Amino acid sequence: MPDATGNAPPPASKLKIFVRRLLSFVVLWTIVLTAMFSGNRLVSNYVFLAIMLVLSVLGLMEFYDLVAKRGLVCYRWFGLMGGVVLMVGTFLHCTGRLGFAASPERANDFQTALLIALVLGLCVWHFLAKTNTAGIVAISTTLFGLMYVPWLLNFIQEIHFFPTIGDQGKFYVLYFILVTKFSDVGAYVVGSLIGRHKMIPRVSPGKTWEGFGGAVLGSVLASLVFAHFAGSHLPGMKPVHAIILGTVLSVSAVIGDLIESIFKREAGVKDSGSLFPGIGGILDLLDSLLFNAPLMYLYLRHILTHPTPWF
Repeated sequence: MPDATGNAPPPASKLKIFVRRLLSFVVLWTIVLTAMFSGNRLVSNYVFLAIMLVLSVLGLMEFYDLVAKRGLVCYRWFGLMGGVVLMVGTFLHCTGRLGFAASPERANDFQTALLIALVLGLCVWHFLAKTNTAGIVAISTTLFGLMYVPWLLNFIQEIHFFPTIGDQGKFYVLYFILVTKFSDVGAYVVGSLIGRHKMIPRVSPGKTWEGFGGAVLGSVLASLVFAHFAGSHLPGMKPVHAIILGTVLSVSAVIGDLIESIFKREAGVKDSGSLFPGIGGILDLLDSLLFNAPLMYLYLRHILTHPTPWF
């Protein structure tokens, strides 16, 4: 917005934007983790669910806004309702309020059944629509939004309530969030200092291969340090796992950020939303976490808690 002289204010520097997003990220996940680590079961469960629902709905709304800016169509309200049912249903299964919580298969089967129902429901929804004739586009964008935001974000719940490790799942949530964020920190610091070679300039002009190396280094160091000091709260974790997870989560975080950059570039916007002035939207704060949540869950389920240790 122009100032009193009629001149537009200069754009914020990369450092200011990075610091703002980092602080917003810290504040957001401090609230989430405070709820999770609360000794009050009502707070740790239902406040956590409420925050996950808010993040899911706002993130999905931002994605559908990007779809609209791209000139495409979607069934917004169907997608939002589906996202809420997905999050709440998973919570009820993971906490044993629907069936048994002794095995992760229960929640996974529910999610699979729901996604099948959503595909069929979208087709029926389109049959009844009177104005939208772009059925393939509307069904595809709606379903992809559901998969991209609430379904991926939903794995945080599955980590938190993972059934075979007691109440230690919250430490794995804290672990993968910290490792992911140190990927961003490492990428920014190293990229700012020595970044010279662009990764994919047509998608994200600011990212460099040197910054990518910094992302991996930052995540691996954070992973090893956290695993060392919180090892008793991370069942199955060994230094070799910390190195592997640090590497995998850092690479996935960079890819997740690039994927959101593609969406924003195609929509012709700088940020996914305007919820946080000077920072962006919810997706700008979640992009690097979305793909890391299922990767952390799968590693926890099939390697860290496997009856026969792989290594």
